[in-house]
Amino acid sequence: VKEFVNTKNITTIRNIQNNIHHLYGVDAARYEEMHNRLKIQRIYSMIPSNLENKKKRVIAKDIEDKKGKRMSDYVEEFDYLISSGIALEVKAISKPSFPLIENSGKNLLKLYMNDVGILTGIFFGTNIKAIMDDMASINLGSVYETVVAQELRAHGFNLYYYDNKKTGEVDYLIDDMVNLSVLPLEIKSGKDYQVHSALDKFLQIKEYNIHQAFVLSNAKNVEVKDGVTYLPIYYIACIMPEGSV
Repeated sequence: VKEFVNTKNITTIRNIQNNIHHLYGVDAARYEEMHNRLKIQRIYSMIPSNLENKKKRVIAKDIEDKKGKRMSDYVEEFDYLISSGIALEVKAISKPSFPLIENSGKNLLKLYMNDVGILTGIFFGTNIKAIMDDMASINLGSVYETVVAQELRAHGFNLYYYDNKKTGEVDYLIDDMVNLSVLPLEIKSGKDYQVHSALDKFLQIKEYNIHQAFVLSNAKNVEVKDGVTYLPIYYIACIMPEGSV
């Protein structure tokens, strides 16, 4: 940030971000056991490509390209990346209820970069038109989701997402302290931000007792429609654990 303020030079900024990204990999290399070290580096290097997949979650067999591997085989590696702050974890929940921490039993996991600037550097290098010009041909979904993960974690939220075979996926779930319920967040980067079939199905399940739902996108204005509040993406900075928005 200081370099951007002083120079406005995107090449210099990207060099700094690339160096930080490299140092995270070096930090993982300090792990005592060589086999753990390589797996940590592999999982970390997979994060950007995983975010471009439809499901975005970590697939155990892809880590070492071995069939029969399970997420439980990599507990130490995940713990290292998450506890060190290098990666942000988002756990799956299939039947949400308040408080969410009591429901995260599924062995499904998404990992996000801890810095959206590093992610955009990996994706776009020094070409910032994709971000600044909101190019229609570029899918910024993973960038928007990383922004939200980073902001929510900075505000002290544990991160969860909804995963259900019948209903689909909702990008984030957080505790709704005001209503003692669950607050779903859907993240949209395109113009069709009011199209969200999984969220619609989610809201129709009465047993979940959902009082409000947010869709964050590149929309310019706040709008409420059919029980869903549509917010500009930067409003994520205003969502706090105590329930204030």
